[in-house]
Amino acid sequence: MLLYDSLTRQKVELPPPPGPIRMYVCGPTVYQRIHIGNARPYIVFLWLKRWLEEQGYEVKLVENITDINDKIYAAAAQRKTGSAELAAEATRWYIEDTDDLGLERPDVEPLATETISEIVALIEELVVRGLAYESGGDVYYRVAAFPDYGRLSGADPDEMVAQEPSDLKEDPRDFALWKATKAHEDTSWDSPWGKGRPGWHIECSAMAEKCFGPEFELHGGGLDLRFPHHENEIAQSQGAGRPFAHLWAHNGMLQLDQEKMSKSLGNIVSLREVLDQYGPEAILVYFLGAHWRSPIDYSDEAMEAAKGHAESFRNAFRVAAERKDAASWENFAAALDDDFNTPAALALLHEWRAAGRLDLLSRGLGLFGLSVLEAAEAPREVRGLADERARAREEGRFDDADNLRGRIEDEGWEVQDVAEGYRLIPRT
Repeated sequence: MLLYDSLTRQKVELPPPPGPIRMYVCGPTVYQRIHIGNARPYIVFLWLKRWLEEQGYEVKLVENITDINDKIYAAAAQRKTGSAELAAEATRWYIEDTDDLGLERPDVEPLATETISEIVALIEELVVRGLAYESGGDVYYRVAAFPDYGRLSGADPDEMVAQEPSDLKEDPRDFALWKATKAHEDTSWDSPWGKGRPGWHIECSAMAEKCFGPEFELHGGGLDLRFPHHENEIAQSQGAGRPFAHLWAHNGMLQLDQEKMSKSLGNIVSLREVLDQYGPEAILVYFLGAHWRSPIDYSDEAMEAAKGHAESFRNAFRVAAERKDAASWENFAAALDDDFNTPAALALLHEWRAAGRLDLLSRGLGLFGLSVLEAAEAPREVRGLADERARAREEGRFDDADNLRGRIEDEGWEVQDVAEGYRLIPRT
């Protein structure tokens, strides 16, 4: 299978089955309900896991939950509640909302609050290596000491501005690994540098290593995380001597009115709102229609269209004819094996639906958490009318056959003539 690697900027071939394929994906920072854009990496990488398992791979998917962050402290202060209580509540919302998508959960969902000892140990190692330094109770990473900094994102370290301005830094480009407790922060942990809490970037380096060890096959997340978050993860983990991720996969962003959907910008539509308005199947079909690396525009029109497509798949049992000249499963596999091309796969799903190939359609939809409804069995009286109509057609009594069709429709059923005789389909 070929998958685009953001680091080398080309498609690379995954190792052959059974792998393993270990995937670490950056999950949400929990301080409010996630928006529909946050659902994209959750969905895309669960789909990728399913497809790899279909192809015979052993796959482990880890998606973290960031429950220590500046944004959580700020939101908690606005709500006049504790930051830990808000993070716990928002974590429950996140799990409830993503559960309602109908996909399985990642194999492991580590919390930053449960990884403090590993985070502190990793920072201590970076200090010993001369890649980090303590200043006023904070600990900062020396960007200038890591020669490969900027390789993932293409950022030029000489032209960088401060990620987090502070007079405590040796260099404005340096970033925080540990932050001393501030007056407005209501949680803290002990460390060799005093009470405080971890910076955002070091949390993921430590959680990935805790789950996988020093290296793994794939690191995923939204394109907006490529810099500085993922760039900083590489500097931390490779600076500490870990090979870290072999391949970097970044999904495109959701756009609302041509602008990236973002909690900080306030132009968001929550996943819960979209679930309640359109249902999970419409969301899944909506994301299938765009390549995972491409931006995707969100609108009510797009969701209505996706809802209609989802309905057509659910009701595919209504298609009477079965064409044998439809695309094969091998065509479907080829689309997904070429950089996980879900729009091409979606086109084949529609072809199978139109061709009445419910065997292939059900198999393909199942990979993405979708399904075809089972046709209900008609009552005995309706089956009797259909049998009588079939005899009338065989005997050339076509007026009688038409009258019987009308009586069947009056009972709420549609009769379809097929090669093996007839099919009875509920009209609604």
